[in-house]
Amino acid sequence: MRFEVLSEHACFGGVQGFYRHQSAAIGLPMKFGVFVPPQAKAGPVPALVWLAGLTCTEETFAIKAGAQRLAAALGMMLVTPDTSPRGTGVEGADTDWDFGTGAGFYLDATQSPWGPRWRMESYITQDLLAALAQQFPLRAQATGLFGHSMGGHGALTLGLRHPDLFRSVSAFSPIAAPMQCPWGVKAFTGYLGADRKAWAAHDATELVRAGKRLAPGAPALLVDQGEADKFLAEQLHPHLLEAACQAADVPLVLRRHAGYDHGYYFIASFVEDHLRHHAQALAQ
Repeated sequence: MRFEVLSEHACFGGVQGFYRHQSAAIGLPMKFGVFVPPQAKAGPVPALVWLAGLTCTEETFAIKAGAQRLAAALGMMLVTPDTSPRGTGVEGADTDWDFGTGAGFYLDATQSPWGPRWRMESYITQDLLAALAQQFPLRAQATGLFGHSMGGHGALTLGLRHPDLFRSVSAFSPIAAPMQCPWGVKAFTGYLGADRKAWAAHDATELVRAGKRLAPGAPALLVDQGEADKFLAEQLHPHLLEAACQAADVPLVLRRHAGYDHGYYFIASFVEDHLRHHAQALAQ
């Protein structure tokens, strides 16, 4: 698998790097970022994969969240993949900000013209994890997953769909019930077609209702939601995920925060709690 170093920067005793590799699943080069903590000089460390939201890139979390300081203290690798394939040449890919480029929704599309390239679930669960194992000092079977908004949706669904890969899961402001919101309906219709049964396989609330669970021994789902989030009422619906988890006896810690909105000031305010949540799970 071709691997290219785009840039590397000393950071809190470790290295924040940005890389590009060829994705077999997508058939195009993909970029991702990795923060390697100083403890990796002595041996493999656990990794935490961040799935970013609409319009974001592999750089957004690394630049805005301020997470490297604590990751260095905890000895945790931070991984930030891009949010979609780019430079695909697919007509209409750059027409809308919430669909196409920058809006992969962490699933494998089945509909033309998106199917051949928009395969973000396979990319994350196969190509990215393989590249990390080959190129970085990653401790085997010690990977967690978290994300924001569209990426929070991705973290929840991929964690539930692939409990063998991710030992801990959390989310900020996730699209918790995409079948019930405009963003999700638009994405699912375009990528998956009109069959709502296919949609349910990529909706965290529906997956919990269908009996999907996180990895055995995983901590409770941790979800943080700002109550001043302008997308809360129409797009996010954490209350539906909460009700599904209660009905299915799935442990969920849903924290609501007065005054906080949807952006990275919110994420930066509580990212320490998430890193510690995952660090404890991945150290076991």
